[in-house]
Amino acid sequence: MISARKSKPIGVISLVLLIQVMLSGCGAQTSSAGKEAESPKGKITVHIGVQGSTGVLPYAREKKSFEKAFEKAGAEVKWHEFASGPPHFEALASGRLDFGATGGTPLIAGQSGGVDFKAIAVTTDGKKGNSIVVPKGSTIKDLKDLKGKKLAVAKGSSAYNFLYMALERAGLTDEDIKIVQLQPDEARPALDNGSIDAWSTWEPYVTTAVFQTGAEVLVSGEDVNINAPGFLIARTKFTEENPELTVLFLKTYEEVRKHFVENIDEVSKEIADSEHVEVDIIKTVLTNTTAILSPTTDEFKKAHQEQADFLYEAGGITKEIDTSKVIENRFVEQALKKDNK
Repeated sequence: MISARKSKPIGVISLVLLIQVMLSGCGAQTSSAGKEAESPKGKITVHIGVQGSTGVLPYAREKKSFEKAFEKAGAEVKWHEFASGPPHFEALASGRLDFGATGGTPLIAGQSGGVDFKAIAVTTDGKKGNSIVVPKGSTIKDLKDLKGKKLAVAKGSSAYNFLYMALERAGLTDEDIKIVQLQPDEARPALDNGSIDAWSTWEPYVTTAVFQTGAEVLVSGEDVNINAPGFLIARTKFTEENPELTVLFLKTYEEVRKHFVENIDEVSKEIADSEHVEVDIIKTVLTNTTAILSPTTDEFKKAHQEQADFLYEAGGITKEIDTSKVIENRFVEQALKKDNK
């Protein structure tokens, strides 16, 4: 038990508020969800969320992999872009999203807020997914050096929980530093111009900052043994009404993922050309966040539950939750069966 539960730090209170804000508009929108599920042609429209440009889902979108797979099943695909994980859950709650990929902290916030969803697979072990970076030449060399410094993080993201857990490892709390809530597109310029002293973020933002500006990784999840697995998420009602399409989503994801990891040089060049960045940046990002597709094993369940317990003790969520209640392995297990063609 850590003392933060008795007196909520300012930063983690914002996660509680985030949950409330995230769900505040859902009631008015949910009634139209059923209509949005079908296109004017009578086909089912599958809504897929995507963030960033270097993962399996963004790559699949460029290749139209899901469009090709779902067309054969009489369904259409519509993509939705998000800056980070938390907005996925507002969209799930209002019926405007069926599938997506996020880190663990948004899952915890969504479950605590009562969003009806399932974590249907693990996409990365998360060992190097989150890091705290500092500008080139920074005098900050250790976590303890963050005391009194200004640090940016996107509230409710996986990097958000990572930050608080890393601070605890160093005997610090958020009251020892000045936290600025910034999304990645705001935080990177702030780091570059010296408006902030450090940035807690995730890939690909870690590697791009290192390669493009000489920023330094102060600490990664692997350094402090904080694993933050990534997940594929799905709207529960969609999985119940469309189990075959849910399995098809996972099978298609796995087909793209295999090509993704088995042809890393080719894929890195394709993404680099598309995003107009150096190939080495993309290859490093993909290496640091090796894509997997796995059921949520006991090891992943343990890591995810530890994050939830930490957030509860820190006051980031208002009630204890059993994260296993949103885990659903049956679809990915079926998708990964060797005889399931």
